Formats: sequence, structure tokens, C-alpha cells
Amino acid sequence: MKRSLSVPALLALLATPTAAFAQATDPAGSGPIVAALGWLQGTLLGNVATAVAVMAVAAVGFMMLTGRLNWRFGATVIIGVFILFGAASIVAGIQGVAA
Repeated sequence: MKRSLSVPALLALLATPTAAFAQATDPAGSGPIVAALGWLQGTLLGNVATAVAVMAVAAVGFMMLTGRLNWRFGATVIIGVFILFGAASIVAGIQGVAA
């Protein structure tokens, strides 16, 4: 009897990762949780939050330019705002690379 695959080829085939498929719909009973997270996302990324973030970045930038704020702390605040508003794009990029 002749083998069609060698042992190393079979082990390599078994060690190859496969894609994990997430659920297409929300699990049963998660409606209130999904609604609360949707509200939180809308609050954190809405018009008021955008206006506050623009004012915060402007204030931090002005304080950094006048020497009243450490550059490292100011950069941390500005990078944090970019991460907050770019979170959806960051996750989409990671998912695109993983797929």
C-alpha cells in the first residue's frame, strides 16, 4: 500500500491554522448589551465628543508650544485621541490582515 502524503507533509497540514468564523448574528439575550454598547459608541464618537476632542487637542498643542506642558504628556494625549477615533479603522485593518 502506497502513502499519498508523507508524515512531515501531514504534520505540516495539521499545523496550518484555519480561519475562525465569527457568528453572523448576535447571541440570544444580548439585545440590551448590544444596545448599550451602541449608545456608548455613539456617545464617544458623536458630534459633541468630536468637538471636545478638537478643543482638547488645540489646548494641549497650545500648552506644548508655550512650554507649560511636557511634550511627552502632550503627545500621549494627542495619540490617545487618534486611537479613540481611529479604533474602528484599526480593528478593520487587523481583521483584514488576519483574514
